[in-house]
Amino acid sequence: MPTIEDVKKFLKVEGIPCLEFEEDTPTAETAALAVGCTPAEIAKTVLFIVGGVPVAVVTSGDMKVKGSLLKAETGLKGKVLLPGAKEVFDATGYIPGGVCPFLLPEGLSVIIDSSMRRFDKVYAAGGNDHSAVPITVDRLLEVTGGAEGVVCA
Repeated sequence: MPTIEDVKKFLKVEGIPCLEFEEDTPTAETAALAVGCTPAEIAKTVLFIVGGVPVAVVTSGDMKVKGSLLKAETGLKGKVLLPGAKEVFDATGYIPGGVCPFLLPEGLSVIIDSSMRRFDKVYAAGGNDHSAVPITVDRLLEVTGGAEGVVCA
């Protein structure tokens, strides 16, 4: 499991800061309070299981992923499920509330929802439930190797 220190080292090489807070930041609402932005500007990373295949989605804190759009974007078929805490940890290496788009296991697909393009900068989790990473969508795509798509309605 990557630690906050691992994420900070990775981001430092990329020239990206990682902010840490005393306040908890496990939801878009709590992260927005700590950062001083709107929940929509929080780039939440959510794991879905699509037809048995894990997929990480990064989207704005005010958006909901639509299963049919996620299946269309990934080309996967079957049920779209939200996994339990153990499945999230096993697939991402992070506990729920601290899942971030950085240092995810190789082979885990990452979809960056285009809804975040509304903002010059968004704030992703930094690997624990007390962190935020200010980043542009283009830079997020670059450093995660994710694919941009439309998965929210």
